[in-house]
Amino acid sequence: MPDVSKMKKPDVKVVLLGDMHVGKTSLLHRYTERKFKDTTSTVGGAFFLKQWGPYNISIWDTAGREQFHGLGSMYCRGAAAVILTYDVTNWQSLSELEERFLSLTDTANHDCIYAIVGNKADLTDPKAQLSQNSDSFSEDQTEIVEDRTEPQVLSACPTPPASPTSLSGVVLRKQVTREEAMALYGRILRYKGLDEKSSLPADKMCFETSAKTGYNVDALFETLFDLVLPSILRKRHENHESPTVDLEDCRGSGKRVRSSCC
Repeated sequence: MPDVSKMKKPDVKVVLLGDMHVGKTSLLHRYTERKFKDTTSTVGGAFFLKQWGPYNISIWDTAGREQFHGLGSMYCRGAAAVILTYDVTNWQSLSELEERFLSLTDTANHDCIYAIVGNKADLTDPKAQLSQNSDSFSEDQTEIVEDRTEPQVLSACPTPPASPTSLSGVVLRKQVTREEAMALYGRILRYKGLDEKSSLPADKMCFETSAKTGYNVDALFETLFDLVLPSILRKRHENHESPTVDLEDCRGSGKRVRSSCC
């Protein structure tokens, strides 16, 4: 977690929501630190500051435990993008997004962007089992990745192995199809009162990822960063505008108030 005293002011906020054990923290570590590591359940919330070109993006990792559920709406306040995360091997984790977590996004920006992300794809999909990122980056390499100006999307994976054996040696049945995730995305748009025809298409906003191998992780975050860029530019423009003040006659005095900067 960054040193708050030295941290630059974020230009925009991205929030991860989802049940416990779906891999939200692991996704964030994979993207920001370029490696996978075992994590403990998040308590409350934590955030990372990502420098993306000239912009500073805060990425909030929230707790999935029900005891911290009430904090979610606070973390979502003012969010430009929300990543709703589930486990592809656990259908209940998808259901929880709609039942428990969707209402927390009511405090997000009115033009907030939503992504539906099925993590742990390496347990069910052979092409997700191939490592996308090296676990051992030098500091210089990491700096180059963190400071790139243009978003980069992962290239297509090589031909996957014939045997669908996961890296852990355990093969699990996929319980959530991509079509079910896309259907949830449509229900979210309707919940928000948005027109599906004029909104971002479901096939672009539904991802399957693996925090363990890095599969689709870069594509997820950098697609979102690219999409929230207009929000960043609008916010910067608003911050640079000079406020307009209307001066009115003081009631009862008949004198006009003179503005003063001091």
